[in-house]
Amino acid sequence: MSFRSELKEFLMRGSVVDMAVGIVIGAAFGKIVTSFVNDILMPPLALISDQGQFGDLKLVLRQAVMEGAEVVKPAVTWNYGAFIQTVVDFLIIGTAIFMVIKAINSLKRKKEEVPAPPPESTKEETLLTEIRDLLKNK
Repeated sequence: MSFRSELKEFLMRGSVVDMAVGIVIGAAFGKIVTSFVNDILMPPLALISDQGQFGDLKLVLRQAVMEGAEVVKPAVTWNYGAFIQTVVDFLIIGTAIFMVIKAINSLKRKKEEVPAPPPESTKEETLLTEIRDLLKNK
């Protein structure tokens, strides 16, 4: 089998296509969650903390060294606001993924719980059942 045909077979498998679709949808969902956190959730928190943007919160460890308008050494900062935003993003995405997987698992369990209908009895089994019932009634 040639490399090209193996590659084509690999790429056309259902699992690879499903994975690609999942990655694209996951990236779009990540952008939605990031926008929700940055634009909806964090501004009220920044208002409560009397700061500008919540993502801009930082602790300056060393001030920038300036010579006139030129920066000789940039400031060293601990950007805890951006870290908190990233943690909130992760928690929202993790919770959403957990809920989706939980729903999928519950659907799988419901499908598994449905018992299969008993197989139809053969003519021989039906006849034996009738004989048994007749003998039982005597």
